[in-house]
Amino acid sequence: MYKRLTILSLIIFAALCGLVWLGYHSIRIRAQGMEGARLGEFAAVAEQIRQDVKHKLDEFIEREQNRPYTDYLYYHVPENVISSQQQMPILRSPLAGRLEHGLAYGNFQIEPGGSITTPNDDIEQGGRGLNDELYAEALLNTTNIGRNLLPVLSATRPGSFETGLNKENKVSLKTQLKVPEQVELARNEDLKKKGEQSKTVQGQRGKALPIESLQRQAQETQVMKQRRSVFEYNIFSNAELFQQAVPSGARQGDAQIPGQAEPTRRQTAQQQVSQPPTVQERQSEMVQVRIGPFETIVTGGNTAESIFGGQVFLVRHVQIEDRHFWQGFQLNEKKLIEGVKKSASKFVREGMSFELAQTKSADAAYTTTENEDIAYTAVLDFLFGDLVLHLKEIDPAWIGKQINHLRNWYFSIVGIVLLAVALGLASLWRSAGVQIRLAQKKDDFISAVSHELRTPLTSIRMYSEMLEKNWVKSEDKLTEYYRNMRQESERLSRLIENVLDFSRIQRGRKKYTFKAGDINKCIADVVEMMRPYAAQRGFTIKTELGRVGQMVFDGDAVTQIAVNLLDNAVKYARDAEDKTITVRTGSDERFILIEVEDHGPGVPHRQRKRIFEQFYRSGAEAIRETTGTGLGLALVKKFAEAHNGFVEIINARPTGAIFRVALGAQV
Repeated sequence: MYKRLTILSLIIFAALCGLVWLGYHSIRIRAQGMEGARLGEFAAVAEQIRQDVKHKLDEFIEREQNRPYTDYLYYHVPENVISSQQQMPILRSPLAGRLEHGLAYGNFQIEPGGSITTPNDDIEQGGRGLNDELYAEALLNTTNIGRNLLPVLSATRPGSFETGLNKENKVSLKTQLKVPEQVELARNEDLKKKGEQSKTVQGQRGKALPIESLQRQAQETQVMKQRRSVFEYNIFSNAELFQQAVPSGARQGDAQIPGQAEPTRRQTAQQQVSQPPTVQERQSEMVQVRIGPFETIVTGGNTAESIFGGQVFLVRHVQIEDRHFWQGFQLNEKKLIEGVKKSASKFVREGMSFELAQTKSADAAYTTTENEDIAYTAVLDFLFGDLVLHLKEIDPAWIGKQINHLRNWYFSIVGIVLLAVALGLASLWRSAGVQIRLAQKKDDFISAVSHELRTPLTSIRMYSEMLEKNWVKSEDKLTEYYRNMRQESERLSRLIENVLDFSRIQRGRKKYTFKAGDINKCIADVVEMMRPYAAQRGFTIKTELGRVGQMVFDGDAVTQIAVNLLDNAVKYARDAEDKTITVRTGSDERFILIEVEDHGPGVPHRQRKRIFEQFYRSGAEAIRETTGTGLGLALVKKFAEAHNGFVEIINARPTGAIFRVALGAQV
């Protein structure tokens, strides 16, 4: 049985080790899953920000692409005028009065000769005092276009820009807008680095997110029809007004504003409108207007303040018959950054934050801030430049805390399980040991009962045969044999009664009959019954009965107590020099006391509790010299407890033991 328990314990221990390993491995997988899920949340947020920024840029570029070319003129004739009227009304451009229009800043038109026109060119010298700030901003804007954009648009030789403007329609804007060699090299170098940047971002838990809204291929060339009369008033009138208001060459590069002595543009415009131009040979009453898509150009100027390493201009080619000119604006980087921040603020989730990192120059290598809080880096690629968006964890240790919390719970549960299994195994081993010992005791009990039953039966059978065959002639012998037969019968009856009482107690069927009586008389009767049995074995029984009075007790149980104690004294004190057994009774305030004292070897302290266990007998069954079944003292304890009492052992003097049974005075 112990071998099977050992194998079972090893199997359970191996299973627990496997469970602990699997649990720990599961926690690691859980941690990786949480990190992946969190990274996925950051990637989803970055994609939402990209889509929102792209949507805003799509709306912006669509609005600007659909903007009439006349909005770039400071005056224009409405489309719904009657062509026959001699003097057409003119309207102020909707872009006039301020430079910022969403993401567009400083709208301009470049004339075929390289002259710059803006919707705010009607600010007269005498009217500056009313809006000095707008005047200064418009002057700086025109100067900036002349200094930074025109050199990029112009050819390296003088006059090539104008020549390019007069080419046939087949010439594309990319061919017409010639970029200096150093700018082209810088842009090519930047494109080469984008692949490395994307790899770097991917290695740092991020992704490059392209935004194609400003890409030329994402737009379409617009073709429309316009009445020739409206076109003539819009184009020629503004051009002639410009030439009359500004001296030749004043609008190229230096962006000079006409002086006070010159006629105002509004006065000149009124003169020209009152005398509309006449065209003698018109091919048709309608002209075709072709408005090309916006082209992105990055130029120098304010590179330290720009996130893209230079100023970003969006320019479109407009063609009306054989007339070519360009319109465009500067990308308002400040508004773009504000828009990206609003999109990021709208989509970041709980526990997240963001920051925008800016590159210092267009050809600078991509770098990112070493920050442990950065969980994901999204590079918003506008094709002409990048805007780096760092998504951060507000609490970077959040996942670690969750995993530690889970790990603590897991190991607590594992500890409880291990403790429970250990206690279960210990209880199993203990129960197995108890069962083995109990089985051994039962085997010893069966052997003892067989022996105890066989001995009196053998004696009774022998005496009965001798009497039956009339072999005994002496009267004394007859009396002795009859007495022995009676004693063996009583011994057999006590043995059977003990077994039956124990069986009833074990099954809970033992019934007690408590009656008031004299306990001294009950003890005296037992002593008289046991005297012959004790005398045959050389013992003398003395009685010292105290005054106990009447009490309520079960007579059969008290008789069994006295008989078993006297039988136990006779068996274990057989080798004592003093073979006197003393039986006493007495009382105190709570108990009636019954004592049986012998002068045998006594009871060792380590056995004083065990001798009251069922089937317990000291020594091995094979070499034991004393008879008995191991039930006598166990029944004494049970009967004493049934009377609300107890049993104890006291050392006798000089040797021996006193078995004291205390019975409750009130039952």
